[in-house]
Amino acid sequence: MTDEPLKIAVDFKESAEVLTKYLGLEGSPVAFKFATKKEDIPAGMPEIDKVMRHCTMVMVARKENKAFYATADRHECNGGAWALGLKDITQTLKTGEFYFKLGKFASAPSCKRTIEHIPHLGLKETYATLYAPLENAPFVPQVVFIIASPRTMLKLAQATLFTLGGRIHAEFSGIQSVCADAAAQTYLTGHPNFSLGCDGSRRYSGIAEGEMVMGLPAEMLPELTAAIKVVVAAPGSK
Repeated sequence: MTDEPLKIAVDFKESAEVLTKYLGLEGSPVAFKFATKKEDIPAGMPEIDKVMRHCTMVMVARKENKAFYATADRHECNGGAWALGLKDITQTLKTGEFYFKLGKFASAPSCKRTIEHIPHLGLKETYATLYAPLENAPFVPQVVFIIASPRTMLKLAQATLFTLGGRIHAEFSGIQSVCADAAAQTYLTGHPNFSLGCDGSRRYSGIAEGEMVMGLPAEMLPELTAAIKVVVAAPGSK
């Protein structure tokens, strides 16, 4: 790894292999990091050469096995860039007008109430966002994205509760799924989050009709992958 290590080392390549093998993933789990300054970007890591949405960047890392970073001017979606701490919120998003005009809410106020609860990092808190397939990430990730079927999400939910039990408290609003729900929410709370995907991520990034999105803190990988081996092979598992 080229940047700061975790206090307790995680074998990310092995984690990716376990997730892929036991869950039958299509494509790679995606490593993600909020870089707060230019020096956080690993030497030699390229900047993405196109302007695109965060959710599309995740899919490029997942499906095309590419590692790259993106500064604010490479982020096409203003809502996603705001949630990730790269840009200020636009006035139309802040007032609720944006999603109201798209027909997502009954009124601008109902949209505004939703936006005010969207998890997001502070303005310019992020210098760039980093993406890579988990198995060969050149940086220590903060969040890992998994995009997979509902059955796979069931196994991930069971693995999340395997050690301590309890309940899953997924938080989402049907908008800004990959940026706010999976990235910002997971990073800020330290808890895994499940999301249904949103219209934007399904339309522009290629998340399939039968797929959902999960963001998990990278520190959880050893515990989660150990649990997955047991959960998937359990007598009652389907």
